[in-house]
Amino acid sequence: MQQSLQINIDLGEGVPHENKLIPYLHAASVACGGHYGDRDSIRKTVIACGELGKKVGAHPSYPDRKNFGRKSYRIHRMQLLDTLLEQIHLFQEVIQAQEMEFDHIKFHGALYNDAASQPELANWLSEFLYSEFPEIPVFVPPFSEMERAAEFVGLKTRKELFGDRAYTDQLLLLPRTENGALLSNLTQIEAHIFPILKESKVHTLNGKEIKVSAETICFHGDNPGILDFLPKIFIKW
Repeated sequence: MQQSLQINIDLGEGVPHENKLIPYLHAASVACGGHYGDRDSIRKTVIACGELGKKVGAHPSYPDRKNFGRKSYRIHRMQLLDTLLEQIHLFQEVIQAQEMEFDHIKFHGALYNDAASQPELANWLSEFLYSEFPEIPVFVPPFSEMERAAEFVGLKTRKELFGDRAYTDQLLLLPRTENGALLSNLTQIEAHIFPILKESKVHTLNGKEIKVSAETICFHGDNPGILDFLPKIFIKW
């Protein structure tokens, strides 16, 4: 079993039950103004995590609140990098005021998925991160363009899998518009994550087994079933 596999949850996104999730995570990725959030929401989440000794990282995204950052967004390269820098700096200011460490950077939603599959975007983002935040690890999907580009420029990486999302045979997340993309009950979650934990294998939606290792596994804070399945999963971790 991958005993070192840590749970991360995307927080600071307006979920009312957020504080009930924090005991069951190792690290939180905190929305910092692109798809959701502002200085006050970042501070609230960071303080709550700090009180329980949890690690926090920045969760920047396309500047698209209308679609919660979950749709690809046409934006000039320099405008994208400018907004990402602004988002991450805001997060950095808040955690410095709370004397907390900057654990990681994880892109959100469509930006995360686009960088996983688009070499040029992955290269831009990796060069940007290495230039501005060279010591901060970045979460990357295994075998993705983002993993390749980040490692090429010398960034620290943490390979991430998703515990509540179905995968395609190419180890890409099934789009949320597809049936079965989001796993929201305990039976679905256990069937998905136990092969990851016990065998280092992802079972795709079509039944293919892909051998893969990772350092962290994500559950979404806005998953409608998370308050039911997460405590039960955590006991078995």
